[in-house]
Amino acid sequence: MASANDRAVLQAIFNPSTPFGDVPGLHQEEVPDDDSCFDPELLKQVKELEKQGVCAAESGDLTSALQLFSQAIHILPQRGSAYNNRAQALRLQGDAAGALLDLDQALALTGSTGRTSCQALVQRGLLHRLQSRDDEARADFEKAAALGSEFARQQVVALNPYAAMCNKMLSEADLDAL
Repeated sequence: MASANDRAVLQAIFNPSTPFGDVPGLHQEEVPDDDSCFDPELLKQVKELEKQGVCAAESGDLTSALQLFSQAIHILPQRGSAYNNRAQALRLQGDAAGALLDLDQALALTGSTGRTSCQALVQRGLLHRLQSRDDEARADFEKAAALGSEFARQQVVALNPYAAMCNKMLSEADLDAL
């Protein structure tokens, strides 16, 4: 993990118009989703289905996971979290197109705030990256980084062509000669 000084140096290199050491969004925390608009009993039921779905996916039972996430969506179709979770299961099953549709729906429902938005942006960025659509991936990672994702920040740096060039030069340098 990079130190505060390392991040400040990178900030100065890649964003010379900002003050040295000013790393936008560095100390932001992920904002929890606002579920206050949903019926508490239905929300409790949906969260339990999602929890079961995550457990099923983690144990390798993607078919059950997809069924559980779909049940949660059926109960509360205006809540983005189950779409985000189902997208993960679809991606693990190799259905990138289906995953992208669910991620787009999760983002449409959650807007640009909250934990679900952040996670959906990271997932969508990864899918774009796997499909060699780096500009779209970078845009999603930048939005997720602004929402507090450290992983997304790292991806933004990795997708920066100048950072890639510097890393290549450093890996080829004879550090013993320095």
